[in-house]
Amino acid sequence: MATTADIRNGMLIDHKGHRMKIISFLHVKPGKGGAFVRTKLKNIMSGKVIDVTFRAGEKIKPLRLDSKEMQYLYSEGDFSVFMDIESFEQINVAHSLMADELPYIKEGMSVGVDSINDEIIGIRAPVFVELAVKKSDPGMRGNTATGATKSAELETGHVVMVPLFVNEGDVLKVDTRTGDYVERVK
Repeated sequence: MATTADIRNGMLIDHKGHRMKIISFLHVKPGKGGAFVRTKLKNIMSGKVIDVTFRAGEKIKPLRLDSKEMQYLYSEGDFSVFMDIESFEQINVAHSLMADELPYIKEGMSVGVDSINDEIIGIRAPVFVELAVKKSDPGMRGNTATGATKSAELETGHVVMVPLFVNEGDVLKVDTRTGDYVERVK
């Protein structure tokens, strides 16, 4: 067991039977009364964010997150299939657990699969991925003074705004945290 003094951003805890991630916290020491810790907790499974106040020194139950490097094989219905790189064991992960990362992963890519007590809670795509442009409108000549952009559909189906010089077949570096174009890869 841990106490409120051990709280850190990103820490996983069990709060009233729900798995929660601490988004932010603030230790408050009022002039009158006891100290307390104000937190924002995000439910790992539903994504709902709640505000919770703990008394100073109150016990909390931290959870241990296990992460394993796995290779994305293919998508099948509402699930994606991943293979353990070491044991070649295959597992299915529901698309609902990886909705934010799904537009950035392609077959053969290595990703981190996170679990708590052998129950998969999500995946972590690399921070930057390189994806080919599948479809893009041609850029208009002479329209470059304003830093104009156009939309481009990537090989995974994700649409990103890119500069006018990007063409179909180009490979782009994309930031998976924001979904934005970073640069064209040579």
